[in-house]
Amino acid sequence: MALKISGGTAHDLPADLKKALLADRRALEKWEDITPLARNEWICWTVSVKTPEKRKEHIKRVCSELKEGMRRPCCWIGCIHRKDKKISPSVKWVLRRRSKSK
Repeated sequence: MALKISGGTAHDLPADLKKALLADRRALEKWEDITPLARNEWICWTVSVKTPEKRKEHIKRVCSELKEGMRRPCCWIGCIHRKDKKISPSVKWVLRRRSKSK
């Protein structure tokens, strides 16, 4: 029987992050202790990167930072994929700046 691990609100738990959490009991305990919105933030932060190398780095950081007591990714604008709330003015500003710099 496969172990059920909770996902986020707008994002399902990707297989590579699930594998990392299953390999680290303490990180998994912390994962299950945070809210669905917090899990969603970690998932979005992990899947929103552009390279496979950066994604692997983010997955490692999810586990280590959860164990350090962090409940959400630090210094990140937040999930823009949620349908239950509007994007805040500050996040819109960051997104506009990012699109202009490309």
